[in-house]
Amino acid sequence: MGLKQEQRVLDMLGAWGDGSDGSRPDVERIMAAFAETIEWQLWVPGGPIIRGRAALRAEILRQMSYVTHNHCRTRHIVSSDRVVMTERDDYCVSNGIPMPHSMVAVYELDQTGLICAWREYLDTADLAKKKGVALDQVGGPKPLSAAP
Repeated sequence: MGLKQEQRVLDMLGAWGDGSDGSRPDVERIMAAFAETIEWQLWVPGGPIIRGRAALRAEILRQMSYVTHNHCRTRHIVSSDRVVMTERDDYCVSNGIPMPHSMVAVYELDQTGLICAWREYLDTADLAKKKGVALDQVGGPKPLSAAP
């Protein structure tokens, strides 16, 4: 159960690149995995939601303007007929800065087997730190201070 659905997600993730210097996302192969009504929440909680194939393509192209060396390494994958979940170690270089990060992603598939929802759960504070952004400049909960 779910092996065909897992393969669709793994094919899409593989299309982002192999992490090498000359590797670039294969946008057409990525787009082939998605339904017209796709909703991609870039990070949970609170991240923007990209709605529709045209907006998804535009977002991928926007990211390609400053991100290189993409590679998605799947640690674990679980699935049913309509949901695939991955635990991944992703890598990219963003504006020249290496950005390794771990995440969990949830993909919902429609009745035709296309991805219609995609949510990524990751530590945005960790990514901000790697970019040199001070934690107090990142939205969300602030670190707890030590008791006096």
